[in-house]
Amino acid sequence: MSNNKEKLFSEFPAPTTQEWLDKIQVDLKGADFNKKLVWRTNEGFNVQPFYRREDVLKLKTPDALPGEFPFVRGNHKDNNIWYVRQNIFASDAAEANKKALDILNRGIDSLGFTIPGDKVSAEFVRTLLDNIYCDVIEVNFNTCKRHSVELAEILVAYFEEKGYDKEKVVGSIDFDPIEKMVMKGKDASGLLAVAPELIKVLKDYPSFRCITINSEALNNAGAYIVQELGYALAWGNEYLQQLTEAGVDVDLAATKIKFNMGVSENYFMELAKFRAARLLWAQIVKQYEPKDDNSCKMIVNATTSRYNQTIFDSYVNLLRSQTEAMSAALAGVHSMVVTPFDAPYEEPTDFSERIARNQQLLLKEESHFGQIVDPGAGSYYIEHLTDSLAQEGWKIFLKVEEEGGFLAAVKAGTVQEDINATNVKRHGDAAKRKEFLLGTNQFPNFTEKSDGKRALGANCGCGQSEDTAFKAIESTRLAADFEDLRIHTENAKTPVAFMLTIGNLAMRQARAQFSCNFLACAGYKVIDNLGFKTVEEGVDAALEAGADIVVICSSDDEYAEYAIPAFKYLNGRAMFVVAGAPACMEDLKAAGIENFVHVRCNVLETLKEYNQKLGI
Repeated sequence: MSNNKEKLFSEFPAPTTQEWLDKIQVDLKGADFNKKLVWRTNEGFNVQPFYRREDVLKLKTPDALPGEFPFVRGNHKDNNIWYVRQNIFASDAAEANKKALDILNRGIDSLGFTIPGDKVSAEFVRTLLDNIYCDVIEVNFNTCKRHSVELAEILVAYFEEKGYDKEKVVGSIDFDPIEKMVMKGKDASGLLAVAPELIKVLKDYPSFRCITINSEALNNAGAYIVQELGYALAWGNEYLQQLTEAGVDVDLAATKIKFNMGVSENYFMELAKFRAARLLWAQIVKQYEPKDDNSCKMIVNATTSRYNQTIFDSYVNLLRSQTEAMSAALAGVHSMVVTPFDAPYEEPTDFSERIARNQQLLLKEESHFGQIVDPGAGSYYIEHLTDSLAQEGWKIFLKVEEEGGFLAAVKAGTVQEDINATNVKRHGDAAKRKEFLLGTNQFPNFTEKSDGKRALGANCGCGQSEDTAFKAIESTRLAADFEDLRIHTENAKTPVAFMLTIGNLAMRQARAQFSCNFLACAGYKVIDNLGFKTVEEGVDAALEAGADIVVICSSDDEYAEYAIPAFKYLNGRAMFVVAGAPACMEDLKAAGIENFVHVRCNVLETLKEYNQKLGI
């Protein structure tokens, strides 16, 4: 059999990279290779259409082993198991405990409790954790940062009372004062001095972390992948530096830090992000000269993004979160939360939470994603993405360090300005459909109504009201502008848009489909047609259907023949729109036609303009 293999390889020699490029250039028929096939990412680097072994030979990432420094290939040597986590808002200890016990029987092995600050007490914790074995499942807690030490002391007393093996207690307390400064612009820097005390309380619990970097907040504010990566590293380094300067041993400090990161829809890029993050964090911690390389491990809880979730066609959120969960699972995260599909507009229901749990369980138990260590290893493409993200993320990290560190950059507002600028750009790209949101700005559900669904507001629930001292991050979900427009239209008279299809069959059908999708983004009722013999017949049919908008759909050449007669025959009885940007556009404008829909339009602004013209 080996002889057959040798013969096969000798008979079919591997083509060189240049031979591939030559063949591609022939197929491109003179088109520019870089413009047609090279992807310029939002992350600041180019992605080639193909990679070969020679492209990764110069990289260091393939040389690493699983479970070994610098942990680019994951923290485990022999598996890829992660904790399946669900968060619970625990305003009532007994109710939260009841829910926790229920979901622990449904596949969850990591709990995240959010406890209001005024509820923190030994009695509350005892009721909350009743019959929950904290040495078997992971337990995570979030409360007002002013009560974090108190909560830690209560938990330690509870763990000791139960006689838990300290080595087996896995979990965290979410203590991250800088998050409030970044996101809300409120000065919480006074709480930073609490961090060493918090670590001291939990020092005997090696797997219980208490200093967090909540870069998922940046992800949910629209940050690009490389921005979340670079700022998360600088954020973590800020805490590590402050802790060591306060006298905390570097090994202890590093093993008390946990990253809560977001994961968005860019499948391979997100997978590579977590690999690059582990690589860079290990290098950062190494500079503090820890005694144990294991202190350099990055522990990450990944949460699927809210930024790209939608109110309309909300079941599409399941598709987004599923690929996001796959990215995080294959990347080897410590734990994961799948955000329920209905989170943008209601408190998640039992149904949506069950689906969110099952999305992870499907990957873990049926697809066996937990069995293979670093499945992306050796992939030329993924190794390239890992290296490129590491380089670009490191540039952001160094820039922040040059500004005096993450805290100084936050106080100066440069981090917030960067994220805000990205959010504005992404909303602009969505308006022009350069960034697609399936079901919202592309292929919307024509007949769907909001049925009273409205975006939920955020509430920190800490009960404190500080003045804003710094710039804040201002962000809404990517779909929010289109949702507001559609709901506004829905609350008024819903316009009827009629497709006057005529002429070339292929072109009229394509343009009618494009125009229907375009106008339905604002919630318009669209009526497509098979075609008309004359423009007069089409206009009469449109008026009979009660059309507020008549869209003529034909070929560019035929618009010179059909558009002006149709416009004149309509005679202002409805808005007239031409589907496309024909060469005769200036002639059509000279005749009084002013509305055109085509791929270069700003969809959002065009639809707002149409609403205004229609008196909506």
